[in-house]
Amino acid sequence: MRKILLIIFFSAAFITAQTISWQEITSTYTLPEGVELYKGTRTSPILQAFYFKVDMNNPDLAIRPYLTSSTAITATLTQRFGAYGAINGGFFGGTTSYSTVLYPFSVKAQNVTAVTRNSLSYPVIRSFFGMNEDRTFTVDWIYHFGAEVSDIYRFDAPMQYISNDPTPKPAPVKTTGSQLEGILTGIGGAPTLVKNGQVNITYNEEIMWGSGVDYSIRDPRTAVGYTADNHVIMFVADGRSVVSEGVSLPELASIMIDLGCVEAMNLDGGGSTQMAAGNQTVNYPSSRALPAILAIVHSDSLNLPKTPTFEKAIDTGDEGVVVNGDGWFTSANPGFYGGTPAMLNEVGDGSASVEFPASVPDSAEYEVYGWWVSSSNRAGDTPFIITHADGFDIVRVNQKTNGSAWQYIGKYNFTGALGEKVMITDGGTGGTGTYVVADAVKFVTYDAVTSIDEIEIPDIMGKFNLINNYPNPFNPNTKIRFSVEKDSKALIEVYNSLGEKISELFNSTAESGKHYELDFSGENLSSGIYYCILQAGGKTTASKMILVK
Repeated sequence: MRKILLIIFFSAAFITAQTISWQEITSTYTLPEGVELYKGTRTSPILQAFYFKVDMNNPDLAIRPYLTSSTAITATLTQRFGAYGAINGGFFGGTTSYSTVLYPFSVKAQNVTAVTRNSLSYPVIRSFFGMNEDRTFTVDWIYHFGAEVSDIYRFDAPMQYISNDPTPKPAPVKTTGSQLEGILTGIGGAPTLVKNGQVNITYNEEIMWGSGVDYSIRDPRTAVGYTADNHVIMFVADGRSVVSEGVSLPELASIMIDLGCVEAMNLDGGGSTQMAAGNQTVNYPSSRALPAILAIVHSDSLNLPKTPTFEKAIDTGDEGVVVNGDGWFTSANPGFYGGTPAMLNEVGDGSASVEFPASVPDSAEYEVYGWWVSSSNRAGDTPFIITHADGFDIVRVNQKTNGSAWQYIGKYNFTGALGEKVMITDGGTGGTGTYVVADAVKFVTYDAVTSIDEIEIPDIMGKFNLINNYPNPFNPNTKIRFSVEKDSKALIEVYNSLGEKISELFNSTAESGKHYELDFSGENLSSGIYYCILQAGGKTTASKMILVK
């Protein structure tokens, strides 16, 4: 248990030093590692408050809002969205949020850009609490110039209104702010409470006068902020009850500073003040249904695009692409991938094809994508024949639509072995003047793979690039393929994991552009890892081979 001294100011009058006693109650609820929950009490003025302390140095945790048209109390929404815990969100009316709700890459609601006071419309800049893409946090004054994330601008200060200002100011312009870049999720509110570790309550500037949110009266309150060591503080104070009077905005700002916040912002309070852990309400019960919450979730709940561990696009003009049969010609249509125009062929019997090798670095599951230039005279069932480690599949795609973008074909296991490929044939259907398109394919994996620079071989050899053998793993025979950029003396040798040379497979002049295929037998060798080393043209590359008996 720890004590926090609060010095409370109402107007300019100093009242007295108050003490809040905080006790950790994390074990009372089911919360993940990195999330702590505290309860605070005070006898005079009577107060009951709670706060989550969320360690955002834990990569498994994230902070994000949720918005729904099916309103409910915070505990119900927390359970519905599968969150660990949550507090109520920003200001609202019915099912409409008047405060920003930002999902990854999508604005679900906006801070109001103007409010009506005394029958006049006042443009206004209001507060926003956001999580950056690098998992740091910020409290900003923002304004929406449109409905997209790119239309959100931050400003160094809100508009300089005074209480009951008789004159609305001109609407903000982009040139006096800057684009809110690098933001992933966030929620709006008002006013800002803390900036740079100091009390900075922009109540008048954010036109909270006339809003029903009082400055100095003790009320139920909700706030969010963050600390210098990247912990998020999510706070609620009960009020208007026999167990708790609540806090004023100045006191709320002081509490957030005492809890370590360097920046903090007020959220909706009063009868909306709610905190939940799972499906359990933590603070004094409130039955008000809400459209928005600010939640603690697993980072997977952000539904962010995964980062590929390997990604490679192969264009029709790239090395290794093979064109079979007659009738292929380049398209004059724009929108093709890379530097080589798309290739067309009139639909036929499937004997004409373009082969794209599956040039992947390691055995893994790969997503395959296709790119084509669409038009009304394209085949609606162009065959993509995928030869992979488990056999082959035929996927027919409609090339009349969805052109000039990567389109998902399927997910398959590849090893990088010779013969693994994607083949586009002329075996579509349609009358004369209907064409299939071969433009580009792409291989993507999110599995852990050994990159070209990470293949480890004995120290006496250093590190090498990859050349392919097939099959791999093998027992006892495998084929090794290689080529050289220009005519040069080439040496192919096989070493064991101790750096001992096992075999010399090739020692002669290799011709430029010719694809060589060598046989290697491990019949007399033990199971284990072996390395095939190619030296040619002043370069050295290697492949890791696995013999399994």
